[in-house]
Amino acid sequence: MDSRIERVCETFKNRFGHEPTHVVRAPGRVNLIGEHTDYNQGFVLPMAIDRDILVAASPREDKAVSLYAMQYGTSSLFSLDLVRHSRSNWSNYVRGTVAVFMGSGHSLKGFNAVFEGNIPQGGGLSSSAALEVAFSLLLSELNDLSIDRLVLAQLARRAENEFVGVQCGIMDQFVSLFGKKDSAIFLDCRDLSHKNIPLVLDRYGLKLVLVDSGVKRGLIESAYNARRLECEQGVALLRTKLGRKEIKSLRDVSSAEFTSLAESLPETICKRSWHVISENERVKEAVDALEKGDFGTFGLLLNHSHESMRDDFEASCPEIDLFVQLAQGVPGVLGSRMTGAGFGGCTISLVKANSLDLFRSRVIDPYQRRTGHRAEMMIFSAVDGASSLPL
Repeated sequence: MDSRIERVCETFKNRFGHEPTHVVRAPGRVNLIGEHTDYNQGFVLPMAIDRDILVAASPREDKAVSLYAMQYGTSSLFSLDLVRHSRSNWSNYVRGTVAVFMGSGHSLKGFNAVFEGNIPQGGGLSSSAALEVAFSLLLSELNDLSIDRLVLAQLARRAENEFVGVQCGIMDQFVSLFGKKDSAIFLDCRDLSHKNIPLVLDRYGLKLVLVDSGVKRGLIESAYNARRLECEQGVALLRTKLGRKEIKSLRDVSSAEFTSLAESLPETICKRSWHVISENERVKEAVDALEKGDFGTFGLLLNHSHESMRDDFEASCPEIDLFVQLAQGVPGVLGSRMTGAGFGGCTISLVKANSLDLFRSRVIDPYQRRTGHRAEMMIFSAVDGASSLPL
């Protein structure tokens, strides 16, 4: 048994006096390209990563839910009869998942659970979605519900939208459930059709390097929801100006249509809308490049995506911009950009394997000296989505 699983199970036994009956895992994700396109019914290209949430649990005879978070050393207790918000932020993701399940008509048992995660938090790697997905899968199995994975993704997303209060799209929860080893997922966020895109970088002497900038951000406190509102305002204006009632999202507007009337839009709405429209095109171009093994083009698309996030969507920050600038100047780096919702968090860079030491010396070290932030460098692989683990 994996040592992390052993620690979680041992902590569970020490806390509750018996062995867990279920253990589940749900991975985080990194989005290769396609930022703020998911809730605009556009295209994204994420992959599930080999960092995850582990949950050990067992059912109870009453309606109590007793939770313990190992990384925080804190607990939370509530009743299924009344699921209220907690001052403990992490607990709300679990409470929200429970509330959405019951609100959808599912009868639940009380349960005990211990969880532990190794996904960097506040870095844009969807630790919150992984927590929601892990408990969604757990609730389905504890209560013999046999819920389809797509429905689980939708329930987990609703927990974040309706209970936590972040108006995210479905990408994070979807990829945590549908991830595929050695593949990225080309996902259409309108109809949820998807295609696995092979991503065996080692074969080409490449590594996907993710760096946590040390700049933390909270989505609720940040401008995330404001950006979503600005996109909705863009849709309404473009629908009226183009005289096309069928426009439901920015995905329905071509770059040519947008360019023809961009000057008539308020500056902020114009910039936000153009980011989403152009980013959708970059995602499709990125898929084409990966399928052809054209990593040079793929890297350039990463660079262009960052420029758009920085200048048009204005979701970057000085530290992230510095990091990307340093990375893009290193020989052997094919492309670099911010990943995640923005306002801090992580970057991804496509780097030749034989340039990793150069990357560290010319990017990581200077970044830390100039910003005072500790940067953590990680190399991720694409893994399968959430699953139950044998005990």
